Amino acid sequence: MPVPLRKFVPGPQSFFILNASKGWADCYYNMNVRILPVLLIGVCLGAQAQEVDIRRDATVNAIEQVMPSVVNIATKGKIPVRNPVEQMRRQMLGQQMFDEFISQGSGVVFDENGYLLTNEHVIEGADEIQVRFGTGTNTYEATVVGSNDKADVALLRLNGKPGEKFHAIKLAREDDLLLGETVLALGNPLGLGGSVSRGILSSKSRIAPQEGAALDYPNYLQTDAPINPGNSGGPLVNLRGELIGINARVIRETREGESVEGIGFAIPIRLVEDALSETFPTEFVKSYWFGARVKVGSYPLAITSVQPESPAGKAGLKTGDVVMQVNGKVPKTFIEFGNLLASNTTNDIPITIRRNETVSDLQVRMVAQQTVFNAKMIREKLGLTIEHSSYGFVITEVQPDTAAGVAGLKPKMIIQAIDSQAPPENVVDVAKLLYRKKKGEPVALDLAVLEQTGNFIGVRRGRVDLVPR
Repeated sequence: MPVPLRKFVPGPQSFFILNASKGWADCYYNMNVRILPVLLIGVCLGAQAQEVDIRRDATVNAIEQVMPSVVNIATKGKIPVRNPVEQMRRQMLGQQMFDEFISQGSGVVFDENGYLLTNEHVIEGADEIQVRFGTGTNTYEATVVGSNDKADVALLRLNGKPGEKFHAIKLAREDDLLLGETVLALGNPLGLGGSVSRGILSSKSRIAPQEGAALDYPNYLQTDAPINPGNSGGPLVNLRGELIGINARVIRETREGESVEGIGFAIPIRLVEDALSETFPTEFVKSYWFGARVKVGSYPLAITSVQPESPAGKAGLKTGDVVMQVNGKVPKTFIEFGNLLASNTTNDIPITIRRNETVSDLQVRMVAQQTVFNAKMIREKLGLTIEHSSYGFVITEVQPDTAAGVAGLKPKMIIQAIDSQAPPENVVDVAKLLYRKKKGEPVALDLAVLEQTGNFIGVRRGRVDLVPR
């Protein structure tokens, strides 16, 4: 007859058979078996086995790990009217030059300092961004650090208290994906708050994105985990609770009056990291030019590219260098790397790197970006002068015998898009874009010319490819 553990005091020659299903130990006395008393006491103290909750599986554990990082995003904003004819019509009628909108989406914190990821289309045109955690904790305002509309990825920062830390999701390794593995989609579907759906990874990214082209379905992860409106920007995670993608969109069809279950798509973490490198380039820190990039998601950080004529290039940094310290501290993320550079912009910045097996100390002196990237650079590369306006960039001067002059560009033409994207907000960013062009790589300008005939205003549009010098 088994003796309940709470009433049994072990003797020097007792041994035990643990009965975990009943929460006690069967204790027996055997004259032929001698067991150390210390071992017996340890067994008795730990024998009160706790009943395992069969509901707490890998899915539940992953959700509990990830949910504190998931946020709901609500935005308000105004979309400017870009059509020149509509702009003129509204101006004549005294109407507002924008359309108002309200939208909702999701996001996920990936850096404890309050940086979060979402889709670019979730925050496009937003003037106000309110962020609330899916766990029901505080609501924060957020600002856009940068966005990449080709990749549909945006980087936001929460306006938290000084020194406030947030629960950050772990990033999966690039392409660490198992076809058919269980995946979880978290977010804010239909504005209902923190929500979870489960499915499998139906297909990996099938086709590598073409350079300069927007991502599309063949570049995405595919899952049968339900993704609904409002899930956009939320995390797609594996059972380790690691971020493998950002929920992007769903395809639904209706056939003969019957609704067909949708197919969900997410941007793979590899492409998210590539987009972050473009969105948050460490080549530029605040208003200063550094000239080198680090690998997003890696630790220790590694240099992935160096602009030869930049301060980083002149200091001796090379692709493949491993960053050990910046300004005396170890940067754990690409964001910390940028912040450390920004902490000492007016002086020489000490950077310790490891190249192969050799550790070296370098000194970098950054320069104000507007002293290099300005209207003069644009004029030298394309042969035209531009000014920013509400319509876009207006060409004010064209030099003959240059790329712009040979192409027939004229003053008063409006640049409405550069490389099929809305033009940057200032001349400095246009110059940066031209600087990044490889030798012989053209830049495409979408142009508009307003033509007035009597009381009617027409628009003539065209595109021209110019090769920067």
